[in-house]
Amino acid sequence: MRPALCRLESNLVDVLVDRGFAQVTTPIMMSKGLLKKMSIDAQHPLNAQIYWLDNNKCLRPMLAPHLYYVLVDLLRLWDKPVRIFEIGPCFRKESHGSQHSSEFTMLNLVEMGLPAENREDRIREMGALITEAAGVRDYRFESVSSEIYGDTIDIEAGRDNIEIGSAAMGPHPLDHPWKINATWIGIGFGLER
Repeated sequence: MRPALCRLESNLVDVLVDRGFAQVTTPIMMSKGLLKKMSIDAQHPLNAQIYWLDNNKCLRPMLAPHLYYVLVDLLRLWDKPVRIFEIGPCFRKESHGSQHSSEFTMLNLVEMGLPAENREDRIREMGALITEAAGVRDYRFESVSSEIYGDTIDIEAGRDNIEIGSAAMGPHPLDHPWKINATWIGIGFGLER
C-alpha cells in the first residue's frame, strides 16, 4: 500500500473513532446470496462488473452487503445509535471511463438509529468531516440517482466534479431482506480519488 494512502487511512480511522464509530473488518470474498439481498442479480448492470471466483462467490464489489450482515447483530446488542465503518479493498470491472480502477480502497460508514429529520444534515456533517480530514477543501454535495440506492447525495470535488463519495439514507427497500427497520445514513468514499 502506498504510504500516502496508509497515512490517510490512519487519519480517517482516528477521526471516526473519536466520533464514536467502531471499525469493523469483513471478508473480501462475498456470496451471490449477499449480492441478491442488495438486488444485484444477473440482470443488474453491476453484475457485469463483478469478478466471480466460481458460481457462488466473488470478490466484493462493495462493502455494504457485509456491513448489513454485521449490523443485524449489532442492532440487537448495542444501544442506538449504532455507528460502524470499514476501510478495505473492493473490486469491479469498471466500465465508465478512465477515472475508475479495478481495485480500489473504500471507506464506508453507517450510522443507524438517528432521528429521521436529522438524516440529511448528518450526511452533510459526516461527508464534510471525512472530506476535510482527507485534505479536500473544494467539494460540494449533489443530489443524484444511483443504480442500487435510488436517490443519493454525492460528494463531488474539484473543477471536474469528480465523485469522491456517495451517501444514502433509510429506511430503504434494501433493508427489508435484512429485517432492518431503523433510520440510518451511509456514506461510501473511494479513497484513491
